[in-house]
Amino acid sequence: MLKHALALLLLATPLQAQDFGLLGGSRDLTFDMGVGASYRPVYPGADSNDVAPWLILRNGNRGDAGAGDTQGFSFLPSLRMIGERDESDDASLAGMGDIDRAYEVGGSVRYGIGPVTAYGTLRKGFGGHHGVTGEVGLRHRLDVSDRLTLWSSLFAGYGDSDYSQTYFGISPEQAANSGRAEYSPGGGINSAVARLEARYALTDSIALLGELQYGRLVGDAGDSPIVQDKDQPIVRLGVVRRFSFGF
Repeated sequence: MLKHALALLLLATPLQAQDFGLLGGSRDLTFDMGVGASYRPVYPGADSNDVAPWLILRNGNRGDAGAGDTQGFSFLPSLRMIGERDESDDASLAGMGDIDRAYEVGGSVRYGIGPVTAYGTLRKGFGGHHGVTGEVGLRHRLDVSDRLTLWSSLFAGYGDSDYSQTYFGISPEQAANSGRAEYSPGGGINSAVARLEARYALTDSIALLGELQYGRLVGDAGDSPIVQDKDQPIVRLGVVRRFSFGF
């Protein structure tokens, strides 16, 4: 049952890359898994928001969770799911058609020095899009107390032309159906994001997770005619349980 639950959470977690270290001195793998709520834009570029379930699988690390982030180089698998976009989600999507749920599979290279970790991620999409996406950024960890840990991050999101066309482009067919002009965005950096995450341990295994994120669409993505607001804030709150496995 646990294996099935893990698989479902991996496929259901939205808009968040899931990373687990494969290299490092420890052979123990720890991670948080749980549920919560996310208040975020209805679709990338929307100026309206709604509340959606937040299925959490994150904070993967080699070794004891309280020992800090992995030091030196590590390679990690990276998974992300992007929820489906329906024409009925917003009036501005009329004539744009529906986009199926997309699954992204790839890897991440990280280098940790003390509390700071630099990382780069690359993933291939399946389902809703077949492009290549990724992020490059910096993450800082601050252990405020035995119970409270804060992570602050700055990163840029990337998508190739296939990805950009799917979520920000307007094809000839969509132009005919929606009355908009055709738009063919190129690949490149499409977002700049600042994120603050907090984990408060209620017990040794149960914790509250909170996240504040401010993202801004940039480049061809930000210039898309379907983008109503380049600013894309997200607020999340959830409860998780820490799992640990030895190999």
